[in-house]
Amino acid sequence: MQLFLDTTDTAVLKDLAATGLVDGVTTNPSLIAKSGRNMLEVIAEICALVDGPVSAEVAATEAQAMLAEGRKLAGVAPNVVVKVPLTRDGLVATREFSAEGIQTNVTLCFSAAQALLAAKSGATYISPFIGRLDDHGAAGMDLITEIRAIYDNYDFDTEILAASIRTPAHVTEAALSGADCATIPPDVFLALFKHPLTERGLQQFMADWAKTGQSIL
Repeated sequence: MQLFLDTTDTAVLKDLAATGLVDGVTTNPSLIAKSGRNMLEVIAEICALVDGPVSAEVAATEAQAMLAEGRKLAGVAPNVVVKVPLTRDGLVATREFSAEGIQTNVTLCFSAAQALLAAKSGATYISPFIGRLDDHGAAGMDLITEIRAIYDNYDFDTEILAASIRTPAHVTEAALSGADCATIPPDVFLALFKHPLTERGLQQFMADWAKTGQSIL
């Protein structure tokens, strides 16, 4: 399972990428706005920090404008994935991007039917929003299971990128449900390393080792 960071904070990204566990990055207009920086500069800097896919989202809502913006974004670096919303125009643009060999991440997916259309349009990634479905009383993880079944039924190549991840449990559940990737905030990424029993066990080991008076080096 691939793990992407959902961030535009290049300092945080550089630090976490050093673990060797970051497979890619996703961004969105909200994160770009929060950064207060020029979008193209941020995307270029992120692409220089990671070798994996970096999702950069179009701002247009009409297909032809999406295509123009997407082509410009794809020209920033070879690992840019153009992110488009799951709308009729978004899927029209996705189909054209696919024909041009430009990778896409279709975002704001909330139903299996939408995911089916995205795959038929040639999307590289589909981003179902798990947490937002949970917020509205639905079982978000069920959507991952449904999409996995549909994609396996028809041998679609589109990868399932679980998004709107809120907790380490979400990451585990997405992996169990067959998601190909998960995009997660930095704080959740850091939480994946932690368990209270690991910390307690390490403290005990270190205390016992100190009593021996030994040094390995």
